[in-house]
Amino acid sequence: MSAQTKLPSIDTFPQKKDIYKKRWIDFNKNGKKDIYEDPTQDVEKRLDDLISQMTLEEKAGQLVTYYGFNKVLEDSVPTLAWKQTALRNGVANIDEHLNGEIYDLKRLVACMHETQRFFVEYTRLGIPVDFSNEGIRGLCAPKATSFPSMNGLGCTWDKELAYLQGEIEGKEARVLGYTNVYAPILDVARDQRWGRWEGSIGEDPYLVARLGVEMAKGIQSQKVVSTPKHYVGYGDCKAARQWDARTDPHVTPSEMYYIHEYPFRKVFQEAGALGVMCAYNDYDGVPMSGNYHYLTEVLRQEMGFKGYVVSDSYAIGRLAGVHKVAADEKESCLQALKAGLNVRTEFNKPDDYTRYIKELVEEGKLPMKRIDELVRQVLYVKFWIGLFDQPYIGSGKDAHTIVSSALHQATALRASRECLVLLKNEKQMLPLADQYKRIAVIGPNANSKGYVPTHYGPRGFDNFISVYEGLKKVYEKDKNISITYSKGIDLVNKGWPENELIRDTLTTEEQKSIAEAVRISQESDIIVAVLGDGSSTSGESRTRSSLDLPGHQEELLQALVKTGKPVVLVLIWGRPTSINFGNKYCPAVLAAGYPGAQGGLAIAEALKGDYTPGGKLNGTWPKTVGQLPMNIPTKPNANMEELHYHTVANKGLLYCFGHGLSYTQFKYENLHIDSIHTHTGHVQVSCKITNTGRYEGDEVIQLYVNDVISSTTTYEKNLRGFERIHLKPGESRTVHFSLVPDDLILINANHERVVEPGEFKVMIGSSYEDIRLTGSFYYRSTQTNPTHRTNKKEKIMNDTEFVQ
Repeated sequence: MSAQTKLPSIDTFPQKKDIYKKRWIDFNKNGKKDIYEDPTQDVEKRLDDLISQMTLEEKAGQLVTYYGFNKVLEDSVPTLAWKQTALRNGVANIDEHLNGEIYDLKRLVACMHETQRFFVEYTRLGIPVDFSNEGIRGLCAPKATSFPSMNGLGCTWDKELAYLQGEIEGKEARVLGYTNVYAPILDVARDQRWGRWEGSIGEDPYLVARLGVEMAKGIQSQKVVSTPKHYVGYGDCKAARQWDARTDPHVTPSEMYYIHEYPFRKVFQEAGALGVMCAYNDYDGVPMSGNYHYLTEVLRQEMGFKGYVVSDSYAIGRLAGVHKVAADEKESCLQALKAGLNVRTEFNKPDDYTRYIKELVEEGKLPMKRIDELVRQVLYVKFWIGLFDQPYIGSGKDAHTIVSSALHQATALRASRECLVLLKNEKQMLPLADQYKRIAVIGPNANSKGYVPTHYGPRGFDNFISVYEGLKKVYEKDKNISITYSKGIDLVNKGWPENELIRDTLTTEEQKSIAEAVRISQESDIIVAVLGDGSSTSGESRTRSSLDLPGHQEELLQALVKTGKPVVLVLIWGRPTSINFGNKYCPAVLAAGYPGAQGGLAIAEALKGDYTPGGKLNGTWPKTVGQLPMNIPTKPNANMEELHYHTVANKGLLYCFGHGLSYTQFKYENLHIDSIHTHTGHVQVSCKITNTGRYEGDEVIQLYVNDVISSTTTYEKNLRGFERIHLKPGESRTVHFSLVPDDLILINANHERVVEPGEFKVMIGSSYEDIRLTGSFYYRSTQTNPTHRTNKKEKIMNDTEFVQ
């Protein structure tokens, strides 16, 4: 245990130094080394021993969360009142403890240690607590490294970067004493109106899976648990509604398998993530928090999940309070535990819940065997973390050198750069270089940090740079170039969000503000308009009914265009935006998906030309909200909207999935498929990419596959590979992809998961629509039956089984 900062709990609960032996801890204070206390013993034996010593009350304690200080806990360190609550028997985890209250990191770690000491020294068996925390754009803690939000990460298409972000979050979590990070978010976003699009990697399951796997691996490389969320189907709730809606995803069973289960399956099987958060939604009438099929049969038996399931806050209570499938809280408790949900989380004390567990067992409604299974899964995770060998995770001495270190900040800046997507660049408008001497920076996001949410992310970061400040910085040595700024308009206007439905007119004050922005713009050579979203327009419970620019930003943009000066639109976005006017009248459009604290600097570098943007969109951008649903993967022609026969709607897409331009150009050639005829379903594909332009830059090479003739309809293009590479002018590289049987699976009319014989088309390109190379290979089944089936219905096919 690290050196103690003097805290009042030390007097309230004197230290029991005698329990700390050489290389083991006498957790149960009985003076002998029990099996569960012995680090040399097998973990299964340690679990058996510990569970055999636990009372029902102690087991119930391991099935609940206690929210931390200023959420549910009333104290930052233990007090005598803790002995009168469920805390006295121990709990599974304390969530978000001190993640926004203490900015002295040394003192923060000391308080975490004191909290842990209560459980180790002052509960009967000394079972340590798991300290969980959020982390979807960097660790949710004071001074932690600020990364782009999940939508920004999705636009990087960079697997290595996802691992590095996870690794950094894991390092910063562990040094501060947190042992479980609720990340990555694996919801596949299917409705652009959704407020949580900014917290989602994207709309394609393969993209979500590949980045999610790497992020989870990075987190767990630091012996910190990765808890992805929200399992499962949460990204497709009816009309993307939030608050007490978040229900009723209208998707078929095959779509649940192809789209929503896919990222979770990959993260559990490939990254071994040991946590998962259960979602609010139901599916086919059964809420996830009480769904035995999904929490036990699919999650554990099919996906091989070995950790513990934590509920989203109030997800169990919603069984009675929202879904109305339980009569009361006690019945909700019973349904959740029988289904396989380990740990209840809610913004209140869990004392009633632990009492329900005791009563249900005593009444014979809940077998002790089920309780032991659920408790064992929680304790397994704690043994994996190492809490029974060293419960005091974190170092106040090292916190200041690790949290937001120079290396971590450099990685975060890389992420801010790589998330930038060049949507339009007419006549090579960008980069600006030094061709414009007077630059006007206009807009509500030009000098604001409102697009760096602290919800679920870092607090108190001190390295924020706005777009305006960033441009001044990158041009600070160019004395002949001046940078001026005017806000022009607020992000949203008074009456938001009600006036999104009934448009209002500009107030006198807004007219004056726009007029001032126009005056500054007319005195400049070029206008950089920085518009888009912020925490009031995009985020949890920020679902919208429109995809247009929020508030009166469109009026500002129109006024700027009318000046006749060239306008570069910088869109800092939380969801796809219908910028039809901007796309038509602005010669260049640069998009940044919530780019983090250093996003302003990254944007400025890209505008000037110090960095060449190379990101790609993580979703489909429609022209109007009336086109929804519009997403990929999609069944044949489901997204087809051509301007034929005098249709009244403005058809077609604004930007397709995977779209993103560059200041340079790339040539695709030499497609090679190693097995034109395969009996195994294992195929190697490669192609050559050459930078034929004047700038060095990144390209994201995307590989799509289509089952040409299938017994049931399948997606017209399935993303099945991507690589982000950096090339200098004239440089070439051969990019390799590996296809495996799982990439070719189809659910047939008998609801079997199969790979059917026949042609599979391979398409490689720069976006979903910009396909540069095509070819085919043919799968030939070696079995008598014309399709390869798994051994039994609803079982995952793995490569070994397929070959057999």
